[in-house]
Amino acid sequence: MTRTSPQSEQDSAAARDAAGGDCPPDQPLLTCPPLVLVTGPSGAGRTTAINALEDLGFEAIDNLPLRLVPGLVDAGGADRPMVLGLDPRNRDFSTEALLEIIDMLSVRKSFASTVLYLDAEPEVLLRRFSETRRRHPLAPAESPEVGVARELDLLQPVRAQADVVIDTSELNVHQLRAEVERAFAPKGRQLAVALHSFSYKRGVPRNVDMVFDCRFLANPYWEPALRAHDGRDAVVQDYVMADARFQGFFDRVLDLTLSLLPAYREEGKSHFSIAFGCTGGQHRSVTLAETLAKALARAGQQVSIRHRELPGQLMK
Repeated sequence: MTRTSPQSEQDSAAARDAAGGDCPPDQPLLTCPPLVLVTGPSGAGRTTAINALEDLGFEAIDNLPLRLVPGLVDAGGADRPMVLGLDPRNRDFSTEALLEIIDMLSVRKSFASTVLYLDAEPEVLLRRFSETRRRHPLAPAESPEVGVARELDLLQPVRAQADVVIDTSELNVHQLRAEVERAFAPKGRQLAVALHSFSYKRGVPRNVDMVFDCRFLANPYWEPALRAHDGRDAVVQDYVMADARFQGFFDRVLDLTLSLLPAYREEGKSHFSIAFGCTGGQHRSVTLAETLAKALARAGQQVSIRHRELPGQLMK
């Protein structure tokens, strides 16, 4: 369950006014730029939430000592969203110090702060510790029950001040990521799709998710007028697409890709890579990568391309 406090709506409006109107009133304060403080009891899912925000484009700093937070904020110059994981295990952690930081950030213009509190029922936290067989950080010489109770009591005032509370008692990792995305990326997170072209002579690229062999298509290399061109050029693309087998193959690849991307996103994947290979990596594979990139972009996907065998080609 996700809860956004009514008070946070009032605070957001006040912070927008203080920031000189930088935050449109019809948009969440997170665009100003956002600074999310993530805290909560051990075992409630802080690390998963921080990782989800990092995949949304936040700069993540975990387990930051509280004494360093004011200096980080005062440094300013933020040009991207930031998430700070504040852990009760830190030696300088105290409820009073964290509440002071929350109050301090609420009046700063350089960031639009939001407190995200991950919570869970005590018996759930205890079960998770039992499954990991770890000692509780707040009760290393005592039973986990003591540590769970101590930490929940310590953090109760912080929970009351949180802008967003997510109870993870009945959530798995993927469901928690989805809750974080709904709270901080209302339009949903897009996968970053990377398309590669390559030559089989040099081997398949490492760490790609899906590979297609397009050596069955007509090869422009054997046409003297096309040999010096590559698959980014219209004359090469027209030649490859004129192969009667091209359109059926491409349509199936596109349909497969569009059906897989939402499923992988729901599973928490943040990047998906597709590689096309041919003999020299100059013509057919480049044509497929370029053509698929245009089709995916039209479908609203975030796409980058790397042509491994073309000189000076980096991710774009």
